[in-house]
Amino acid sequence: MSKIKIGMVQMSCTNDKNANFNKAVDRIKDAASKGAQIVCLQELFTSLYFCDVEDYENFKLAEAIPGPSTDQLATLAKDLKVVIIASLFEKRTQGIYHNTTAVLDADGAYLGKYRKMHIPDDPAYYEKFYFTPGDLGYKIFKTKFANIGVLICWDQWYPEAARITSLMGAEILFYPTAIGWATSQDSATNTEQYNAWQTIQRSHAVANGVHVVSVNRVGFEQEGAMKFWGGSFIANPFGSIIYQATHDQEEVIVREIDTAKTDSYRTHWPFMRDRRIDSYQPITKRFIDEEI
Repeated sequence: MSKIKIGMVQMSCTNDKNANFNKAVDRIKDAASKGAQIVCLQELFTSLYFCDVEDYENFKLAEAIPGPSTDQLATLAKDLKVVIIASLFEKRTQGIYHNTTAVLDADGAYLGKYRKMHIPDDPAYYEKFYFTPGDLGYKIFKTKFANIGVLICWDQWYPEAARITSLMGAEILFYPTAIGWATSQDSATNTEQYNAWQTIQRSHAVANGVHVVSVNRVGFEQEGAMKFWGGSFIANPFGSIIYQATHDQEEVIVREIDTAKTDSYRTHWPFMRDRRIDSYQPITKRFIDEEI
């Protein structure tokens, strides 16, 4: 199967975890009714983006994976015959937590999870307080409809993550995301930041010859100090935008892609063929100091 209908759920959240979960379920059903075969939710969709503060109470939001949420989503995936990509706050054991995405296949099977590898620590994004860096490595999931790679938010800025996941056989790269603008920020800076965010991900599509799907949240959080910028999009294997969502509206988007295009783009623009893998050892260093 090369032609696949991708569903993206771009939504706002509240401090009611159950309400957020039920809202996402309704949106998944909506996407399925529109023909979606793979549905991707945004990063940490069951809650507000709680990493704006360092608060021990927020660890109570975490859960086991597999666990209650994945069990419910597995049933939903089976009933709707869709693949679900669900980003959750994982409690691995006492004192160890991860930012994790689970993948449920169209028959309800739990295919596994990916733990976010790159963890930011910036103003209003204090993720290192909560999340242990992923230790499962990069992953692909062989779903009914395609072999997919899943990376999470901050991972999207790193070409290495996209490259490795593509080399493992991913036909589509999915990026559940939570990123926004400080409402005190000027519009020119907002535009520059969004363009950089989209451009780096489109470049992963070009460099690897695969479709990229990025799903972000919307709405004001942090008592109005942060506006999550939405703008969820799908890019084809040469970086062209198939669809881009609004910056301020909840949306359920379904668009068809054709993974067979990967072969055509990789053949006519043979970046994969011309890789000089014998010369890439320096990439494993933090920085290459000049000899003194």
